[in-house]
Amino acid sequence: MLATRLRLPQADGTLVPYVPNGAARYPVTPQDPARTRVAYAAAHVVADPRSPIDPILGGAIDWDATLAFRRHLWSLGFAVAEAMDTAQRGVGLTYDGARELIRRSGAQARAVGGTIGCGAMTDQLDSLAKHKLVAIEQAYLAQCEFIEAQGCSAIVMGSRALARTARNADDYARVYDKVLGSLTRPAIVHWLGPMLDPQLAGYWGSADLDRATETFIEIVTANAAKVDGVMVSLLDVRREIDLRHRLPAGVRVYTGDEFNYPELIAGDSGGHSDALLGIFDAIAPAARAALGALDVGNLASYGAILAPTVALSRHLFATPMHASKTGIVFLAYLNGFQDHFRMLGGAESARSIVHLARVLELADAAGLIVDQERAAERAARVFATAGIK
Repeated sequence: MLATRLRLPQADGTLVPYVPNGAARYPVTPQDPARTRVAYAAAHVVADPRSPIDPILGGAIDWDATLAFRRHLWSLGFAVAEAMDTAQRGVGLTYDGARELIRRSGAQARAVGGTIGCGAMTDQLDSLAKHKLVAIEQAYLAQCEFIEAQGCSAIVMGSRALARTARNADDYARVYDKVLGSLTRPAIVHWLGPMLDPQLAGYWGSADLDRATETFIEIVTANAAKVDGVMVSLLDVRREIDLRHRLPAGVRVYTGDEFNYPELIAGDSGGHSDALLGIFDAIAPAARAALGALDVGNLASYGAILAPTVALSRHLFATPMHASKTGIVFLAYLNGFQDHFRMLGGAESARSIVHLARVLELADAAGLIVDQERAAERAARVFATAGIK
């Protein structure tokens, strides 16, 4: 019986009692990386709620809590994808903040022997201006050089500036050939669909995904020696499987599909996807347990562990998908990884109180609530801001 009486707000305006599902099912103990899959968790950042910097101006980062969460992910055997969209890159995390995050996380990775890849984009450029291709190239090159100087590998993310400036597929090929050719470490090339970032619509030179895919494959193939893998988040299982068959040997496909990751990671007789997922931030203990089951060929256990996490992921990444970070951070707060529910840019207000209540229910159903009493008490504080007592 919970000491904290919690009622969950519903879409119809009613309140229903919170009935806990049971104890957390998965241990949070140090583990080696999975043997049969490479798994990156794209990590969120923790805001400093006591900073005098207004959230609308980006706010400030709580470095202790932010880095502690990365150590948590490394301890479970995950690689960390740093300064990505899960870290509110471009929607709260400023360019200067991203540089400092990469610098500090890179140092932490070296200290603990953790694997890290860091997002390189062109967000130091004025977001309201149109830039020449050479300026976009130089912006990418500067970020990649900085990342590699920290001992990290680059994850070459999509450029909003390039999406505005490029006239055709040849412009994308020119920029990516220049950027990838400059690297000293193999990179991951990142393709984020417009459902996650509308400003990347028409990337690779076409709104037609078939044509865009052809350009993407041509660019990766031409630079295969500099590419560890590609990360695709198009929510299209068929297209991702097709990529696995068509990319050069040795180039991995890292799924970024937050809706269909269990089947894509499990794979089939023709191959599998590795993972670079924001949802792994929220479900890390379950994801690690599932990958462990996959390592020993126990597909039934793998599927049973991940199946209830899919409903949570689809809820967290519901339209508008860029608001997914709000639920991810809410869950981190409920589970004690931070002592407040405040976010860079004030993004804690991006989701409704009904949405957040459902996050608690779905996470509990998936065995991801570490302490129901603490979660109920903390959720009650958040719900009280909506007048729920």
